[in-house]
Amino acid sequence: MRFIGYVDEADKAALLSDAKAFAFPSLYEGFGFPVLEAMACGVPVLCSNTSSLPEVAGEAALQVDPLNVDEIANGLRRITLDDDLRATLIERGYQQAQRFTWPACADVVLSVFEAVLKR
Repeated sequence: MRFIGYVDEADKAALLSDAKAFAFPSLYEGFGFPVLEAMACGVPVLCSNTSSLPEVAGEAALQVDPLNVDEIANGLRRITLDDDLRATLIERGYQQAQRFTWPACADVVLSVFEAVLKR
C-alpha cells in the first residue's frame, strides 16, 4: 500500500488502472464520483454501505461497514485473492459506470424540467 497524496486529474486514470483494488470506506459521501471513476478504469471496488454509495455502486462493489476494520480488511483480502470475485466486480463495474454518464445525467435533468413545466 502506498499513500501518494494529491493526484492530478490528468494522471488519475493511469494510476487507477494499475490498482489491484480501490477501497473507499467513506463515512459520508455526497455522490460517489471516485467509485465510478475506479469502476470505469476496470478496478474492483470496495466501498461503504452507507450514504449515497450503495445506490451509486449497486451490485458492482463489495460494500462494507466503514466503521468495521475487520470487514474492510476481509473485503480487501477477498478482492485481491478471489479471481472470480475480481472478474465479476470488474465486469459489473464497467456496466455500472455506464449508467452514470454526463449525457444520461443531462437526460434526467431535462426530464425533470419538462415535468415541472407541464404543471
